[in-house]
Amino acid sequence: MELSWLTFLLLCLASFRLTRLLVFDQITGWLRRPFLDEWEETVDGKTDTYVQPRNGWRGWVGELLTCYWCTGIWVSIGLYGGMVWLPNVMRHVLVILAIAGIAAIIETIVQTWLKE
Repeated sequence: MELSWLTFLLLCLASFRLTRLLVFDQITGWLRRPFLDEWEETVDGKTDTYVQPRNGWRGWVGELLTCYWCTGIWVSIGLYGGMVWLPNVMRHVLVILAIAGIAAIIETIVQTWLKE
């Protein structure tokens, strides 16, 4: 499969967004919950949330789900593999994830500007 620059860019943005979705976003908390212990600590009125992978095989999966770099590799393999084997379906998935990725980047920039 020949990889155009546009497809490569879509894969990069889609990989970024799907990785963040799996590792950080609240909407996928149900997926991480069986593999992580989570607790909150409040110090001086500020509450922080901590996560730690569980033991055994769940801990191994938990390590993957808390490691942005590890999850990013597997997500990239899955997205690229999908493009190779199911290009007509994955093209739409990539575009949607890439649009969401750009939107997330823009939102981060806007929020940074608003805090200044």
